[in-house]
Amino acid sequence: MEIREIKASQTWKIRHDVMWPNEPFEFVQLAEDDLGLHFGVFTEEKLVSIVSCFISDDEMQFRKLATLEEYQGKGIASELLNYILKLAKEKGLTKVWCNARSHKKAFYEKFGMRDTLKSFSKAGQEFVIMEVVF
Repeated sequence: MEIREIKASQTWKIRHDVMWPNEPFEFVQLAEDDLGLHFGVFTEEKLVSIVSCFISDDEMQFRKLATLEEYQGKGIASELLNYILKLAKEKGLTKVWCNARSHKKAFYEKFGMRDTLKSFSKAGQEFVIMEVVF
C-alpha cells in the first residue's frame, strides 16, 4: 500500500462509484478541485482510496474520502486519514474538518474528531460537520 499525491481527475471515478453512484458523473466534480491537494492509496498500482484536501488560512477541509467497496474494512481509509492529519500538523494548521455522512460519525471520532452539532442534508444524505483542533 502506497499513498501518493494524485490529480483531481483521478479521484472522480471512485467518488462517483462509492459515494454518488445514482447521480450524474459531473456531480462529483468540484468547482474548486483545481485548488486542492488530492491523495490516493495504491495497492499493487491500483488506485483504491482517495481524499481531497482544501487549505484555507490555518485550517484544512477534507472532502470525498472514499474507498472502493472491495477494499473497505481493511484500514485503508484510516491510513489515508492519518496521513492527511499528519500533513496538516506538519503544515502548522490548527484545524481539520469535514462534512461526514451521519452514519460514519463513529469512524471519524476514532481519530479525535468531534461532532460540531452542525448538520445538513444533500441529495438525500444526512451530514454532520466533524472537526479536530490541534
